[in-house]
Amino acid sequence: MKKLKALLGALILTGSFAVTACSSSDSSSASSGSDNHEDQTMAKEKSDQILDIARNDEDCPLTGELSNKTIKWFATWDINPDDTGKKTPADLMLFQELYGGNIEYHNVAYADRYDELARLIDSDEGIDFFYAGDNDALPRGAVKDMFIPADDYIDFDSPLWEDMKEANDSIMWNGKHYAAVAQTTGDLVAVMYNRKTMQEAGLDDPADLYAEGKWNWDTFESMLEQFVDWDNQRYGIDGWWFENGLINTIGKPAVGIENGKLVSNLGDPAMERVQNWMFNLYQKGYVAIGGPGYGWEVKPNYIGEGKLLFYPVGLYELYYTPDVWKQKYGEDMFFVPMPRDPKADEYYIPMKMEAYAFVNGGHNPEGVAKYLDCYRYCLVNDDIHDITGTMFKDDYGWTDEMVEMREEMNELAEDNPVIDVANGVSEDCAEILNTNLRQTTRGVPWNETYDAIASEVQNELDKVNGDK
Repeated sequence: MKKLKALLGALILTGSFAVTACSSSDSSSASSGSDNHEDQTMAKEKSDQILDIARNDEDCPLTGELSNKTIKWFATWDINPDDTGKKTPADLMLFQELYGGNIEYHNVAYADRYDELARLIDSDEGIDFFYAGDNDALPRGAVKDMFIPADDYIDFDSPLWEDMKEANDSIMWNGKHYAAVAQTTGDLVAVMYNRKTMQEAGLDDPADLYAEGKWNWDTFESMLEQFVDWDNQRYGIDGWWFENGLINTIGKPAVGIENGKLVSNLGDPAMERVQNWMFNLYQKGYVAIGGPGYGWEVKPNYIGEGKLLFYPVGLYELYYTPDVWKQKYGEDMFFVPMPRDPKADEYYIPMKMEAYAFVNGGHNPEGVAKYLDCYRYCLVNDDIHDITGTMFKDDYGWTDEMVEMREEMNELAEDNPVIDVANGVSEDCAEILNTNLRQTTRGVPWNETYDAIASEVQNELDKVNGDK
């Protein structure tokens, strides 16, 4: 999990194109090779194009000035470029160029985030914003008065933010938005597979099934049934992500917020359905990891070797140069969203949110709002979006088809956002659910797990809701 958070944070994979920062240190390092110089030149050209688009857009909402141009950012990763070759995202570039703004980074270890933030708030350090995309910020930050509502600084009904209104409204607390969800993405968990393996096994390509509206639990299981053969090293599902990935397709978070209250969906028929289905997958031998002779070490290389059918994992695994991800998954790899729950009302998939909280006692909330407006503008402006989309092909060697599939997944996440706030209730609640929601794929029937944890989880929710 920490690897994912670090990578997503460092790359700022928001759809914004990364443009090389023009500092003196960057210039000196770029002169060491023609390739670096060429990359910088191309990045500068795209940076200028994005800036021209904003300046020439009569409807551009990025207006006004900032008297205080510094915003203090508290996180485990820096938005700014650094000497590792990390580049400046387009949103930061616009914030710098249009407002003269800058982001002052305050580093913290992941496990210490909330304790340190409380200390800094008490000492009036003036921390302005905090990353709320780890699904553990709410309701914790609101209940403990660490965050303030963003409503005084962001108009969630404006054209710039209206696409995110459903996601933002779904996590309101006491009628206020204590986090600003700037983007939802569908790249949290995808199904990695090998096209050559599918062809040789006489199976349909999952991408074709998805295009035909037939990629669902039923076709997913049917393919496993036809492929899995332990005696001949033909395995079904591997990885640490597939349980939550499948659970997310029901469209019901284990813990959500409804009418300003935390609610448990552990007893929902959809939760029972997905848990019983996963138990059946285990019973039929379709779950490879932990199986006899397979062990508990994940084997993504089995995708490229034709031994493994499905490896659900985040697309961050492909946010590297092609020599890295092709060595791991093979030349013939591709990916699709998690299969649709055929009984769900919509196509739900695992969703990641890029969200930010305004910190209580911050000295420049207006500056944070301006920065987040820049962030949103880079996503909603079609011309900028076209420029930023080239990153995956230029930097990561993706094909057009891969870029299009990622876009499909992002659209699913935006159209049908589901946010689970269990991790933001309490550490005990997080531990209970993170451990027990995957027990059906370890051979434990769901009714046994439900009976063991339902009242414990409800007790944690009642404490926060004020019912105890």
